[in-house]
Amino acid sequence: MTIRQFTSDPVFRQRYWARNHVGWRHIDKASPNAGHRALADLEKAGVVTGVVTQNVDLLHTKAGSRAVVNLHGTYAQVVCLECAHTMTRAYLAGLLEAANPGFQGGADRLAVAPDADAVVADTSSFSIVDCPSCGGMLKPDIVYFGENVPKERVLQAYSLVDCADALLVAGSSLAVFSGYRFVRHAAARGIPIAIVNRGDTRGDDLASVKVDAGCSPILALLAGELVA
Repeated sequence: MTIRQFTSDPVFRQRYWARNHVGWRHIDKASPNAGHRALADLEKAGVVTGVVTQNVDLLHTKAGSRAVVNLHGTYAQVVCLECAHTMTRAYLAGLLEAANPGFQGGADRLAVAPDADAVVADTSSFSIVDCPSCGGMLKPDIVYFGENVPKERVLQAYSLVDCADALLVAGSSLAVFSGYRFVRHAAARGIPIAIVNRGDTRGDDLASVKVDAGCSPILALLAGELVA
């Protein structure tokens, strides 16, 4: 989704919030997998010093990782584009439910994407809620295409890379520059890079080690070898 689509098209925005209203609790209830838990165990053991994630699902935090940079934000917070007022997604859910009691829109509850986008047949009756502070437009606190990652977040991620003995890329094709930049930064500083991913990635030529495999089994194996 582009920020221009979201801000300029009220029908698009209505469709987005209707689908998100139905689907967001699915992502809120999602549990970490073995890969998330392995990284948390590696952090507790002092092997991993931090995680920079492009995902917005908070699963690294749920797994127990503490030094997490949520590069693209998280689904769990909403921000007003006018006054910058923030609220939790759970609080907004109450406002949306009050405005749309019992709304399901013919949704297929099983068809929910990782960003909480549910399949909803009819969104035309859904009422959007504006900022309770100023009446401005509310948006998930997530970086959309066309937006920049906040500078302080980028600097925090660079700091983690600079302090690391090596950079591990897990489960990313690095197609988006917001993540790829840290691989380029590590390579420029002579920091070894290892990549675990199914298929080619944009950073393969910069990696010292590339493992073409799923993240969870490899990270669990790594944790089993390095965590006493």
